[in-house]
Amino acid sequence: MRVTVCELSNERGHFGDQWTELVAHCRREKTELLLLPEMPFSPWLAKRHESDQKAWLSAVVEHESWRSTLVDLAPTTVVGTQPIVDEGARFNEGFVWSAVGGYRPGHRKSYLPNEEGFWEANWYQAGPKEFTAVDVEETTLGFLICTEMWFTEHARSYARAGVSILAAPRATGASSTEKWIAGGRAAAVMAGAFCLSSNRGGLDAAGFDWGGHGWIIEPEEGDVLGTTSSAKPFLTIDIDLDVAVRAKQTYPRYISE
Repeated sequence: MRVTVCELSNERGHFGDQWTELVAHCRREKTELLLLPEMPFSPWLAKRHESDQKAWLSAVVEHESWRSTLVDLAPTTVVGTQPIVDEGARFNEGFVWSAVGGYRPGHRKSYLPNEEGFWEANWYQAGPKEFTAVDVEETTLGFLICTEMWFTEHARSYARAGVSILAAPRATGASSTEKWIAGGRAAAVMAGAFCLSSNRGGLDAAGFDWGGHGWIIEPEEGDVLGTTSSAKPFLTIDIDLDVAVRAKQTYPRYISE
């Protein structure tokens, strides 16, 4: 399967041009699966301590509007997250989109940080701790949305479910990049699955340095196959899904709990 990860700007003035370049890249590279960063189609809301219903609803509208442009990526399958409102409650919902199947919800983020710049628990509610495999093309995918990657029991449960790809969309800063890559490597090994992650990148107007470094990590030894950078914000690699199948038969995946 040919997969693409990316880093995209938090600044709307840069985002539109980057999106055009990303669409062109995916077409040129014949991408089959594209992973987007966490809630990419609006500025990062949770930098503010106090939540704002109007701002949240605006972000919902922005995501729905940008989602209508995903048809430009067809036949690429797109995986990401977006803000939603469900019966008055706010959630960060992971989704899978394809030209054939349309929008399919996959998982609602259930582990929420609450600290400077990432006041997520103030902004939206935790989803149920349900980590269920999602059918994507000829394989299955499991969501670990940003902070969820550190709750490693879910990587193990995805291994038991036979998942071949972990989708880890992020919104993380540059100061913690190495720690996040280490976590991605551990998740890939524990799940016996390719770990894909995309992130926001670059300085924003407030001077925050987003971490970028989207990655693709293989499942057997947790080797990093490649990362994005500000100079090369898109990365496309062919992954062999049979490697994930074989990985689950080897140490430490075969050890039962």
